[in-house]
Amino acid sequence: MPNLLPAIDRSYDHLFPRVSHVVTDIEWRLYAPIIADIERLKRERNALILAHHYQTPEIYHCVADVVGDSLALAQAAKATDADVIVMCGVHFMAETAKLLNPSKTVLLPDLAAGCSLAESITAEDVRRLRALHPGVPVVTYVNTSAAVKAESDICCTSANAVAVVESLGVPRVIFLPDEYLAAYVASRTAVEIVAWTGHCEVHERFSARDIESIREDHPGTTVLAHPECPPDVLAAADFVGSTTAMIGYVADRKPASVAMITECSMSDNVASRFPEISFVRPCNLCPHMKRITLPKIADALANNAPQIEIDPGVAERARRAVERMVTVLPLPARA
Repeated sequence: MPNLLPAIDRSYDHLFPRVSHVVTDIEWRLYAPIIADIERLKRERNALILAHHYQTPEIYHCVADVVGDSLALAQAAKATDADVIVMCGVHFMAETAKLLNPSKTVLLPDLAAGCSLAESITAEDVRRLRALHPGVPVVTYVNTSAAVKAESDICCTSANAVAVVESLGVPRVIFLPDEYLAAYVASRTAVEIVAWTGHCEVHERFSARDIESIREDHPGTTVLAHPECPPDVLAAADFVGSTTAMIGYVADRKPASVAMITECSMSDNVASRFPEISFVRPCNLCPHMKRITLPKIADALANNAPQIEIDPGVAERARRAVERMVTVLPLPARA
């Protein structure tokens, strides 16, 4: 029977050990030629590929130049001298990169890669909240559209949300749009939080019962939860923090067994760095993040599209809120 698999490009075999815990030999034969094309196109376009922690391992470990959470990717986008930025994430992340680099080409390999949280609030909603709470500053999570950011005073991420809120020096803030993150911030500060009712469709599906099951089936496992999870999940976890903070916890504490209560590709990506640690993988996938694939990245670079464009009037106001997050209150190396 003839071998129908493509000949593998051996020049990228050194990358395979990074993903061999989740990618089979057969899959690698399919991925390697596309990885080679992407690397060639990156050189030709002077392109930088940014990948969020929720991207699949073959993207995260094999073609990304910078990986991180929303803030780290925003900081990398602002600092780069590349001509083209390819955002392997979702739409609001690509918009943020464009806000910080208006003269550069920003590509999102699939424009349908959205975010349920970003779609939970509109610019008009923010204006109505301001009318209900005159003079109260608006802190907006980066998981929002540029139009919503334009109505805000400052942005934040899950990593620096408490610090951003407290940096304003006021007794009360409007915090948008994640209800659960707002509750977490409220539990960590004396500042009064006026919250919205948005949720992340990945994190809101977790429950305290999921953690109970992990502890029953895997005794001694350390449970780390993202603050976008419901309050009962956070109460049952051993540690609550952003994606960056979770990685920092694993690196510093090195628990024998760990469960990350967040999008499950993150566990796949972190596991390769810590082969001595057992990762329990409760798996809720983000359907939007998974729209980004190696073939779509190659097509985006080859065709210089789809490009992210933002109305200049919206961009100018949104940029101020994002730049305050990135430059006025930078995140420590690991928070």
